[in-house]
Amino acid sequence: MDGVAVEMSRERFEELVGEALDEVPEELLGLMSNVVILVEDDPPPGEHLLGLYEGHALTDRGWDYSGVLPDRILIYRRPILRICDSEDDVVDEVAVTVVHEIAHHFGIDDDRLHALGWG
Repeated sequence: MDGVAVEMSRERFEELVGEALDEVPEELLGLMSNVVILVEDDPPPGEHLLGLYEGHALTDRGWDYSGVLPDRILIYRRPILRICDSEDDVVDEVAVTVVHEIAHHFGIDDDRLHALGWG
C-alpha cells in the first residue's frame, strides 16, 4: 500500500483526526475562526510534510480581514502512515500533527512548538 508501514483506510484515518480534534480543549476550538481541517493523501510534490497550515494566523489578522476563504489545515495520511510502526503510533502522530497545525492558526511558529515538545 504505497510504501506505508501501517495500512489504514482513509475512513479510519479521518476518524483518528476527528478523535484528535475531540481532545483539543473546547475553549481553544471556540477561538478558532474561519478554518477547515482536511485530510489529504499526500503533500504537494517534493514536500516532506505531515501537515500544513495555509492561511492567515489569528495574530496576523487585522481590521481589513474579511471576505476571505477559510484557512486550511491539511493532515497528510500517507506520510504519517509511512513513519509509524503501529496504529497506536498513528494515533499519537495524528494528535501531535493536528495540535501542531492548530498552533500555527494561533500564530505559534515551529521554533516555539519544538521548544514546547510539539515539533
